[in-house]
Amino acid sequence: MSSLALVRNPLLILLTCFFLLAAAQEGSRNVHVGDVLHADNRNLTWQSPSGDFEFGFRRAPDQQDRFFLAIWFANIPEKTIVWSANGDNPVETESRVELTSNGLVLTAPSGMELWWSNSTQDGTGGVSHAAMLDTGNFVITGRNSENIWESFQNPTDTILPGQELGLDSILSSAISETSYKKGRFQLRFTSESLVLNQIDVITGKPLQFYFNITDVSRLIFNKSGYILIRKSSGSLVEIAPENTVPNQDSYYKATLGFDGVFTLYSHSKISYGDATWASWWYRPKDICSSFVGIEALGSGPCGYNSICQSNQDGRATCRCPYGFSVLDAKNPLFGCRPNYQSKPEDCDEEGFTIGEDRFEFNTMQFADWPFSDYELLQPVNETECSRSCLIDCICAVAILEAPELNNGTGRCWKKKLPLSKGWFNQEQINRKAFIKVLKSGESPLSPPNPNPSEKRQNQVNLILSVLLGTSAFFNIFTLAVISLFLFCFYQRKLKDLNGIHGKGEIETNLRCFTYKELEDATKGFKEELGKGAFGTVYKGELSRNYVAVKKLEKVFQCGKKEFKTEVKVIGHTRHQNLVRLLGYCNEDENRLLVYELMQNGSLASFLFGFLRPSWKQRLQIASGIARGLTYLHEECSTQIIHL
Repeated sequence: MSSLALVRNPLLILLTCFFLLAAAQEGSRNVHVGDVLHADNRNLTWQSPSGDFEFGFRRAPDQQDRFFLAIWFANIPEKTIVWSANGDNPVETESRVELTSNGLVLTAPSGMELWWSNSTQDGTGGVSHAAMLDTGNFVITGRNSENIWESFQNPTDTILPGQELGLDSILSSAISETSYKKGRFQLRFTSESLVLNQIDVITGKPLQFYFNITDVSRLIFNKSGYILIRKSSGSLVEIAPENTVPNQDSYYKATLGFDGVFTLYSHSKISYGDATWASWWYRPKDICSSFVGIEALGSGPCGYNSICQSNQDGRATCRCPYGFSVLDAKNPLFGCRPNYQSKPEDCDEEGFTIGEDRFEFNTMQFADWPFSDYELLQPVNETECSRSCLIDCICAVAILEAPELNNGTGRCWKKKLPLSKGWFNQEQINRKAFIKVLKSGESPLSPPNPNPSEKRQNQVNLILSVLLGTSAFFNIFTLAVISLFLFCFYQRKLKDLNGIHGKGEIETNLRCFTYKELEDATKGFKEELGKGAFGTVYKGELSRNYVAVKKLEKVFQCGKKEFKTEVKVIGHTRHQNLVRLLGYCNEDENRLLVYELMQNGSLASFLFGFLRPSWKQRLQIASGIARGLTYLHEECSTQIIHL
C-alpha cells in the first residue's frame, strides 16, 4: 500500500530523492584514508558541510612560495586562519598532506615527514575517516567511531564557539600580522589561575603573568558566542561579552593577538564591502600599564628601548624615543636600537664620559622605563640629574621626579640599556625623561693606538669577538674546519694517526654517509644556516633529528687520506663546549661533515640584540669557548694545533 502511494505521488518521490541526495552529499564531506591535498595553485581543500570552513594549504603572506597547512573561515573576504599545523615552518610547493591509517601526515616533495597528527598511540592503524566540521573543528575518527584527534584539542592562537581550554591547553600568539610563527605571548593555565604571560626570548620559558583570573579550571567558548570560566567549585561564570547579546547571524572567534591582547571578535555572515572583524571584548584593558607592576624580566609589549602608549581599545601604539630606530620596520613591536651606543673609547678608567660636550639630551614628559634603573640620586634638582647622566658612560636615560612631587626632595633614576617596558601615560606618569644622544654632526671617537703590550690583548679580544659574533654551532664548525685546513698543511706535526681501513670508511664510531643521503636530508642543500671561508652549512634531518651539514668547498679540500685522518681525530673529541661530529661523507670529490644542530639561534643576536646579557653571562660564554679551545689544544687524546 505504501509503495503504491509513493508511485502515485511524484512530489513525494522527488522530495525523497532530494533528501537522499542531500544526505549523500553531506556524507561525501568525509575525508577517507588515502585522500591527499597538495600545496599548489589548484587550491583544493576539504570543506565543512556548510562551506563555512576549509582545511588545506594557504600561501604564507610573507613567502609566496611557501604554504601553511591550515583551517580558515571560507565565506568571508579575509579568509581568516584559525588553526595552523606548521606556523613555524611553512612548506614548499608540491608538499602534501595525506590521511593515512595512522592519521594526518604532512610531507615535503622529497618524501620527508614534516608533521603528523599522532592520531594513534600504538601505530596499529585505527583511523576510519576524518571530517572538517561546521564548528571549525577538524576531527579524525577511529574505527570505534570515537574521535582520536581534533584540531580543537591542539589550538594555535584562536578558539571558536564550541571549543574549550583545559589545564594542559596553551594559546600561543603569532609573531606578527603577516607571520604565523609563535610569538612572545601565551594564554595558559597555572595551578590556580588562567594567565596571560610573555615568553623569555632566550629560554622560551614563561615569565610572570601580566593578566590573570584566579580560581579557574577551564575556559569555555560556548556555541552561542559567550566565553565562560569554570571555577574550581564547578560553577560557571560568564566573562564575555559584556552587556551585549551575541548575534547568531555572525561568526565569532577569540584570538590571542601578536600584541599580547586576548580578544573576542565577531564578523557578519553576510559579506559586504567594508565588513571586517569587530572587537567585542578584550583583556587586558590596558596592555602598556599591565606590564608596569610585574617583574623586571622581559621586554614589555613593544620590545626593548621603545615606548608603549595605549589606544582607546587598550592596544599598544609602539614608537622609538628620539635617538633610537626600529629594529624591524615591518613590526614596531620588535623594539628599537640606539642610533649611537657608548663604546669603550668613550669612557675613561673610572667610567666617566670622554668628550662629554659631544652629547646632548632630548627631553620627554610623561615617559618612564621602570625596570632599567641602576642608580637612584636624591635629593637632586634637574641640572644635577641631567649632569650626572651626561658624565656617566653607562647612563642612557635619566628620569627626574620633581621635588614638589616627593615632599620637596627631587629624585633621579639613572638607566642603562636595554631600556625595558617603556610606557607613556599623561595621567599616571608625572616625570621627565632625559634621553642622552650624540649631537648632530658629531662623530664617534677613534680608539687609541694600542701599545705593544695592549696589542696582543686586543688580538685576543678580536678572536673572541669573531667567535661570539657567529652562531654557537658555527663557532665550533669554524674551529673544526680551521683545524682541518691546518692539518692539510701541517700533518707532519701529527703522529701515529694512520690506520685507515676500507674505501671511504674511517675507523671510528662516526657514521659514513653517502652524498645522496645528505642531499636528501638537506632537501637538496636548500636551507642555508651559514657560510664561512671553507664551506657552507645547511640544515638537514636524519631519523627525525635535525643536523647541520657542512659542505666543504673544493678549493679548500685536501687529499682523501688527510681528510680521513682529520675526521678520525675530530671524531674522538668529546667536550660539553664542543658541538659533536656525528658523521661524514668522503665520496669521490665530495667532502662533508655532519654535526649535531644547536637550535638556540644566533649567539650574536643574544649578545648584541635587544636583550643584552649580563656581564656574568658574557663571562660564562667566553669561559665556555676558552674551555673548548683548551680541550682541543691540551686535553684531548690527539692535540689539534692552531698556527
